[in-house]
Amino acid sequence: MYLLERHQRVSAGMEKAWNFLQNPANLDHITPPDLQFRIVTEVPEIMYAGLIIEYRITIPLFGTHAWITEIKHIRPGISFVDEQRLGPYRFWYHYHEIRPDGEKTLLIDRVYYQPPLGILGRILHRLYIRRTLERIFDFRRERLALLLEA
Repeated sequence: MYLLERHQRVSAGMEKAWNFLQNPANLDHITPPDLQFRIVTEVPEIMYAGLIIEYRITIPLFGTHAWITEIKHIRPGISFVDEQRLGPYRFWYHYHEIRPDGEKTLLIDRVYYQPPLGILGRILHRLYIRRTLERIFDFRRERLALLLEA
């Protein structure tokens, strides 16, 4: 099991940050274009516990994949989880949280994940998966900084 954790301070207030995060369609705005990410299912403007979302994502070198997640454990204005039901990982559990941080808002992402393919997956993690996830979350950091200005 691997963990990717990121913390980011943005100038937007808690309410603005939560309003952005609770809209599943906004994931498209913070995903790198080369992943050709698209939401397949219709999504509401505000997520709810049990919401199932289907995406298509292109993973460089590995092709296009279906990815289905369930939104869980919502604490309105504070946190939620998206958990993979079907997709490229053996296990994917992404915890999102926001906290006040002085005049700013702290965004916390904590992703627990397990690549597929056993030992081959561990090798791919070292050579490719970890760097790809870090690149995706670096892109998210840049986009969130722009989108969540106060």
